[in-house]
Amino acid sequence: MKQARLFRIRGKVQGVNYRLFSKTCADALGVTGWIANKDDGSVEAHAEGAADQLEEFAFDLSRGARYARVEAVDSEEAELQELEGFEIRR
Repeated sequence: MKQARLFRIRGKVQGVNYRLFSKTCADALGVTGWIANKDDGSVEAHAEGAADQLEEFAFDLSRGARYARVEAVDSEEAELQELEGFEIRR
């Protein structure tokens, strides 16, 4: 059953290819959605997929890109948007 989660990632996650890393992980897992930088320095991601896909994606988000320093990943249930693919938003 498809689910949706909204993730907020805090730490050093802008300017370190974090969004590209996350898209690569999402594509590999078959997760759809989007990821975007926020004005406060955090990153927000909307992800849709099966529970196990979203769990693995959350793990990837917590580990982060090579030069990222993830301090926290918060998540909450979100409404399904039935998105196709995973995109990087500005």
